[in-house]
Amino acid sequence: MKLSDLARVIRSKNAGPFMVTFDIIFEDAGMLERVRQTGSLTSQTVASLYGVSANEIIDFAYYPMARAVKFSIYRPQPSGARFDTDVYGAQQHAPLLTLPIAFDR
Repeated sequence: MKLSDLARVIRSKNAGPFMVTFDIIFEDAGMLERVRQTGSLTSQTVASLYGVSANEIIDFAYYPMARAVKFSIYRPQPSGARFDTDVYGAQQHAPLLTLPIAFDR
């Protein structure tokens, strides 16, 4: 299954001019835990998706009480810089949508 089939919300937004933060929110804590247990959504898989090292994934964490996963990455260009293509950071979540989540059957 794809992450977008399982999560209620997948979004990105600026966390200041130099970082983008990502939120993945699930309908319930059970689904969040099932996804966590697959090992398909980790700082390493996110780093691979975004072509950065795992050290560049900031504060990757599961938050069971919020039914969410949250992390941030440094922007390749500051928000509003000459070559910035997404001044609000609102389109950066797209690679997460098709991330495969491998449930054991």
